Amino acid sequence: MGKQYEALSERLIEFIVAQKIFFVGTATTDSRVNVSPKGMDSFRVLNNHRVIWLNVTGSGNETSAHVQLNPRMTIMFCAFDGPPLILRLYGTARVIHKKDDDWKDLFSYFNPLPGARQIFDLSIELVQTSCGMAVPQYDYIEDRALLSDWAKKKGEHGLMQYWEDKNQSSIDNIPTNIVAKNGQA
Repeated sequence: MGKQYEALSERLIEFIVAQKIFFVGTATTDSRVNVSPKGMDSFRVLNNHRVIWLNVTGSGNETSAHVQLNPRMTIMFCAFDGPPLILRLYGTARVIHKKDDDWKDLFSYFNPLPGARQIFDLSIELVQTSCGMAVPQYDYIEDRALLSDWAKKKGEHGLMQYWEDKNQSSIDNIPTNIVAKNGQA
């Protein structure tokens, strides 16, 4: 049976730190719901009520577009090994771009990842756990280097061009502001 909490416990923080993948869900009032898998050592717990994650360049930019219009976000972790557990963090998120005042401070929590484009800062309003007994068990082998290699090859100028060509709006034509807020100062 699921349990709800107002904040992350130390046990749940330890669970988060051990995970290699998490899923992010967002939507505006009338957009498609977007659920994205994330990895690459891009998640940090700042305290029992606040987490951040570093978003790298991808084929779309739905999460950024959604959060700028409707800051609801759900982050989900699943135990793919060890005891079964599903952990959901519900809250209000904000997107931080490279030109924003908070970028430098929050970016310092991460090892730099090629293609970093935004940081999402989630204020946790509800923590929910559930059994996860139907989640299959998997063995972690390693992170894939494909996205990092692609971003390194593109370089800063190539990434900016990619953002301009592919990441400026969501599939529902919601602006992401990525070029204006991440472009050269």
